[in-house]
Amino acid sequence: MIENLVIVESPAKAKTIEKFLGKDFRVVSSFGHIRDLAKKNLGIDIKNNFEPDYEIPKEKAKVVSELRKAAAESKNIWIASDEDREGEAIAWHLASVLKLDLLTTKRIVFHEITREAISDAIENPRRVDMNLVNSQQARRILDRLVGFEISPVLWKKVQPSLSAGRVQSVAVRLIVEREREIISFETESQFRVTAIFTIDSENGEKATLRAEASKRFADEKEALKFLELCNSSKYTIGNISIKPGTRSPSPPFTTSTLQQEAYRKLGFSVAQTMAVAQKLYEAGKITYMRTDSTNLSNLALAKSRDMIISEFGEKYSKTRQFKTKSKGAQEAHEAIRPAYLDNPTTSGSQNEKKLYELIWKRTLASQMSDAIIEKTSITIDMSDSPVLFQANGEVIKFDGFLRVYTESTDQETTDDDRYVIPPVTKGMSLSYESITATQKYTLPPSRYTEASLVKKLEELGIGRPSTYAPTISTIQNRGYVSREDRPGEKRPVKIITLLDGKFANSVKTEVTGKEKSKLFPQDIGMIVNDFLMENFSEIVDYHFTAEVEEQFDEIALGNLKWTGMIEKFYSPFHKTVTNTLEKKERKTGVRLLGNHPETGEPVTVRMGRFGPVAQIGDSGNGEKPRYASLSKNQLLETITLEEALNLFRLPRTVGEYDGGEMVVGIGKFGPYIRYKSKFFSLKKGVDDPYSITSERAVEIILEKNESDKKKILKDFGDMMLLNGRYGPYLVKDKLNYRLPKGADAEKLSREDCVKIIETSDKTKKSS
Repeated sequence: MIENLVIVESPAKAKTIEKFLGKDFRVVSSFGHIRDLAKKNLGIDIKNNFEPDYEIPKEKAKVVSELRKAAAESKNIWIASDEDREGEAIAWHLASVLKLDLLTTKRIVFHEITREAISDAIENPRRVDMNLVNSQQARRILDRLVGFEISPVLWKKVQPSLSAGRVQSVAVRLIVEREREIISFETESQFRVTAIFTIDSENGEKATLRAEASKRFADEKEALKFLELCNSSKYTIGNISIKPGTRSPSPPFTTSTLQQEAYRKLGFSVAQTMAVAQKLYEAGKITYMRTDSTNLSNLALAKSRDMIISEFGEKYSKTRQFKTKSKGAQEAHEAIRPAYLDNPTTSGSQNEKKLYELIWKRTLASQMSDAIIEKTSITIDMSDSPVLFQANGEVIKFDGFLRVYTESTDQETTDDDRYVIPPVTKGMSLSYESITATQKYTLPPSRYTEASLVKKLEELGIGRPSTYAPTISTIQNRGYVSREDRPGEKRPVKIITLLDGKFANSVKTEVTGKEKSKLFPQDIGMIVNDFLMENFSEIVDYHFTAEVEEQFDEIALGNLKWTGMIEKFYSPFHKTVTNTLEKKERKTGVRLLGNHPETGEPVTVRMGRFGPVAQIGDSGNGEKPRYASLSKNQLLETITLEEALNLFRLPRTVGEYDGGEMVVGIGKFGPYIRYKSKFFSLKKGVDDPYSITSERAVEIILEKNESDKKKILKDFGDMMLLNGRYGPYLVKDKLNYRLPKGADAEKLSREDCVKIIETSDKTKKSS
């Protein structure tokens, strides 16, 4: 008989908790959810007050069987799933499936896996909170209703196999609207004038002062005219303003801010951050990683204070309790912090170490003194122009929390933010060393990164800590959005320099539009968004989606009945679904680009069954239209007639070599040459598929053949011994086999290779 059975969500968590509980406790894992809404039909009995039909998935049958057996052998059962709504729902499902009495089953929660937290939880068990369960049920049922009813509409009106989600569709809308802002943005340029002045001090020492003109100039002519005035002007120090200021630390991490900062500082995706944080939590190294609270426990505050005073001194300590700002913040959790603040580092993978250190620094910094800064602003008067030059600088007088941590931002910072101005006095004369007018272009709005999208969703009150990562993963997996890098394009920048009374013109190039890990909408995402905006405007309405989240919060507090909330939503929604299905038109994003310059045929683009396509001609005149797929970075909304016509130039034959035709085309993995049923990739950034010559095509083929020859160590006919990236390996029937450790590939015979493959196959079958 088991005295105490503790059920947790993950095996890693089970191992950590078992270390802290005595021999009278056995800790087992449910491996997350053990049941969900039935996949067949809707899984919800709408006529019976939205009664959910739950089922145990096949893959969870064995786990449930083992849990039932353990529960039957136990005196006391403790359910220790996570302390958010999802965890509460898991606790309720466990109690239901294991036929446990909710009145006697002990529900325990803790936001850190430490001996103290677990002991405290054991001493203070509670019952399953049905308000939290119903809040999660309402979310799950509402999302199933939306997905189940809208998806068939999308299949019929847009394209087969599409799906829609309540929060995901709003996220796609944000990305699509930002892309259209960028598309419609018209770049303008102005000239920014900067100067380096020389200060002659009384002791004969020289110092330099950087400054910028208070006005920007519309064009090169205006800028040159101003520089001519600069050349003849005398300069004196005008107003001097010195203002003391402070900079305060950011609060400890919430789920959202951790995702944003881990992206900025470590380059982690949102899903990656959550996966690494989950491992740290389950190993007992940090507090629970799904939270929108910035609160710290009294114990954490006291420990932080002791550490700061010990390490840096009393003046660096300032105890703070931050107020949570996010809309509809969920349960009163703590912020994300180290479980043991006296550990500035941790063991584990490199990513775990990096994320832990980030959390530790942010937590400690939040309890440190403000940084004291001094901001200096100086104006420089010109004798021949009313335009002023302005110099701004900043000096850190006391570093405070900056000693440990500085928060990153989505905006780029420059060295000017930390520029120290040399000592000057009002009326002091200056002379210019150089004055430069540089062409500056206005920039379009920035595309979202995963982190900045999370920030925007949180600002709008859409989603909760547990939803951010799956939402962003889903919209990418569905192909509505892709995360990409773009190389950008070069553009000229004009520069006029005034030096020693002489003017010099030059042109440099800068790269514009370079993107790293930005979210780009795909054509199908834009079409689905437009369809939903047109037919289901409420589903993608920001205010409505945030309002639904607030209703989930009210259900969690016991102030709102979940079935009533679903009923109020479902009736008008279902009516819209029915009306939309009755409409005849389909949404394909079709766009007429113009007519073919030679044949006069119409050239259109639209969403085809297998993706976006360009089309020449139509079937109305009896002729068969010609089709070409759009390339990866082209959009239906922005492709031009010339670009579309260019697509029909491929595939093209560039010549013959050794009795075989060389055909250039573009496929799933980029441009290629097809030659004798083999494919040879063109070099990215070097070879243009539209202009590549026959000679260059032969070069590419010969290079690849030579490379492949070096790769083949031995060819036995039905199998080959190849040299790969990680060393030699065997290939037979398109399957790869590792060589045993220490095997000398050069000495292996055909018989040796057969034995290796047979042994490997036996091992695979037995496992």
